[in-house]
Amino acid sequence: MTALPSPEPLGVLEACWRFLVLGIVQGLTEFLPISSTAHLKVVPVLLGWGDPGVAVTAVIQLGSIAAVIGFFRDDLRQVLQASALAWQQRRWQSPDARMALAIALGTIPILIAGLAIKLYVPNFDHSPLRSLTSIGVVSIVMGLLLGLAEQFGSRRRQLADVEVRDGLLVGLAQAMALIPGVSRSGSTLTASLFDGWRRAEAARFSFLLGIPAITLAGLVELKEAFSQPISGGVLPLLVGIASSALVSWLAIAWLLRFLQNHSTWWFVGYRLFFGAGVIVWATRIAS
Repeated sequence: MTALPSPEPLGVLEACWRFLVLGIVQGLTEFLPISSTAHLKVVPVLLGWGDPGVAVTAVIQLGSIAAVIGFFRDDLRQVLQASALAWQQRRWQSPDARMALAIALGTIPILIAGLAIKLYVPNFDHSPLRSLTSIGVVSIVMGLLLGLAEQFGSRRRQLADVEVRDGLLVGLAQAMALIPGVSRSGSTLTASLFDGWRRAEAARFSFLLGIPAITLAGLVELKEAFSQPISGGVLPLLVGIASSALVSWLAIAWLLRFLQNHSTWWFVGYRLFFGAGVIVWATRIAS
């Protein structure tokens, strides 16, 4: 596998430029409910660079995970301390302890699904699920579901109300994000809104829940991505990770502020527009 398929090997500067763009796209779309996987497939193909592949996409996500860990370091510290104390005392009633259990339980579905794909779908990079048409259709469907959640969610619950079963519910939604176009943040935000969470609290829970999943995905693919020949060497990947980290931090901060006073209808509209555009583009290519 090569990082960015090309008829000619890329020079260092050209490869760094491409990975800079991929990092920016990853950072902008990982935590917004619009699907980073879909955009990392569509944008480079649109630019004529080809599909970067699952491994490179997962490695660039390491920048996003560094950003989310740094941004929520205080929350994570509280959760880890509370879980350690709860383990010693065998009491899991505190909100932070329940959050730790919810995160742990919510990570299991995507681990099982990801392992199943790794073992039984060896050519997932070229799966029909990663086709442009599939991405467009999935983006529209998930946009409609987000709209329904926005319309009918009660938006009463806060992080202090977290229960262990929330982890399972939102974790099952997170596992759907293995399908390009679903959006990990989009599916978890949708599930949380359906479950009655406030918008900003739902986004915060989504970010915390996603830390183990994104980290494990990146680490699993890290060895493979760095062991394969990459045009320009390791430097382009490092550029992609760094740009992903910076833009991810900015995107997290912006989204949390935005959802304090705004609805998710902007993202619903964007997903419908994006999905329709991708389908039209795929149809023209096929004809």
